[in-house]
Amino acid sequence: MKYVNADMILPEPLLKEIQKYIHGAAIYVPRPEGEKTGWGVKSGSRQYIQQRNQSIRRIFTDGATIDQLADQFFLSCDSIKKIVYRKSK
Repeated sequence: MKYVNADMILPEPLLKEIQKYIHGAAIYVPRPEGEKTGWGVKSGSRQYIQQRNQSIRRIFTDGATIDQLADQFFLSCDSIKKIVYRKSK
C-alpha cells in the first residue's frame, strides 16, 4: 500500500472536514466494492493453490494415500482430506 499525502490530493474543504475527526494519523481508504480483487489474484497465489489442489486430487484418484499426500505436499492429513473430499462446485 502506497502512502499519499492528503493535502496533495484532497480538496481543502474535504481535508478540513476529515481533520475534524482525525489529524496526524494514517487512515486507510478502501476501494469501492465493485473494484476489489480477490485474495491471491494479483500475486498468483490463488492460481498456484488451485493447481496444487488439482494435482492432489489427481494423485489421490490414482491411488495415493492421505498420509503419502500429506508428506509429499507438506500439509496436514486434515488439509489433504478437505481437498480430496471437497464437493465440486
